[in-house]
Amino acid sequence: MHPYIDRRNRLLASIADGVAILPAARPVARNADSEYEFRQNSTFYYLTGFDEPDAVLVLAPEHPAHRSVLFLRTRDRTLEIWNGKRLGVERAVEHLGVDAAYPLSELDERLPEFLCGARTLYYDIGTDDARDRQVLAARASAEALTRRRGRTVSTIASPAAIVDPMRLIKSPEEIATMRSAARITGRGHEAAMRATRPGLYEYQIEAILEYEYRYGGARSTAYESIVAGGENATILHYSTNRERLLDGTLLLVDSGCEMDNYASDVTRTWPVNGRFSAEQRAIYDIVLAANEAGIAQVQPGRSQRAFHEAAVRTITEGLIDIGLLAGSLDENIERERYRDYYMHGSGHWLGLDVHDVGRYRDDEDRPIPLQPGMVTTVEPGIYVHADLNCDERFKRIGVRLEDNVLVTQDGNENLTETIPKRIDAIEAIVGSAPCASVS
Repeated sequence: MHPYIDRRNRLLASIADGVAILPAARPVARNADSEYEFRQNSTFYYLTGFDEPDAVLVLAPEHPAHRSVLFLRTRDRTLEIWNGKRLGVERAVEHLGVDAAYPLSELDERLPEFLCGARTLYYDIGTDDARDRQVLAARASAEALTRRRGRTVSTIASPAAIVDPMRLIKSPEEIATMRSAARITGRGHEAAMRATRPGLYEYQIEAILEYEYRYGGARSTAYESIVAGGENATILHYSTNRERLLDGTLLLVDSGCEMDNYASDVTRTWPVNGRFSAEQRAIYDIVLAANEAGIAQVQPGRSQRAFHEAAVRTITEGLIDIGLLAGSLDENIERERYRDYYMHGSGHWLGLDVHDVGRYRDDEDRPIPLQPGMVTTVEPGIYVHADLNCDERFKRIGVRLEDNVLVTQDGNENLTETIPKRIDAIEAIVGSAPCASVS
């Protein structure tokens, strides 16, 4: 069965006597006569595989004829000449496997019939004012039609409660796409390592990364690339990427491509001149050990909390060993003294969104156990800010290592394992490309 049809059928089975309305994304104006690059709504894409804007999927399990219906743009020769081809209403049923398709212009007229008899409307209120007005007007029309006969919508709920757990477990097709994204991202990071040398600018490394992504078939990055040299590496979400790379400093690169709307999310850190100093190496060794300890805890039945705790313990022990923390290991963990140097979590879900949907704790506030098909990042780091009261030799050093890890039946698969991160491999590759021009 086509994966999108299967997903729709699973959602149809879950909403029983409800109706789900799931809009596509709209184009967003950037300025004047220009728009931002279009990115489809992730849940809409998950259920349709349709990558055009201005569409609405309606799922109505109790409709007598059409349980899955798509409203979309019609073919328009003039607009297609200017802006590209459209699937069109006539081809939507065959290509997308929906039961029926109608022009988007008929949404107001036809939507009330799908709401008649439904008890629950699954729709995300508050993300699109214009679409909200359409949906609420259709609900009112349906109530008028059914006031004297049958059920009316009494509850509006988010479809996320049903769809997000579905999205959290990746199918074989999704995993294959994420492997491709990881592979292309790896090529970008390796090209950036080879090109790095003192005197280049952060944005030049960013350009090399993103060239490799697009050359490899990825349409875009999964998020704004972080290319942070020197002290900038201690800023978690630094993305200015305009400063010059200095001899003797580290470069932290947090960047991943997006392949067919699926994200990769990788961080590597390497020395600008190709050789770690003693202090940089000491910090790096701790983060690498924490990264590996965290990955080892990605196992079915365990939780993200398990690999976060493994990373925290490894980092805290390392910080004590090099003198940045004092006292016992347990005391430092209990009092969270490590947070001066490591202030974020050790991972997040990954999929159609770079911080993908899915809960981390259940209704009883217990950690969600890892299951085969989940994909998580594992991303410990140490950031020694200049204003910390600590050994001056370590100040302004920032290191993070991030991998994308699939939970398997008997353990895990590190999708980004081949991207260099051991010190000897990094020192062998950094700066190995022919020298680029430096202005």
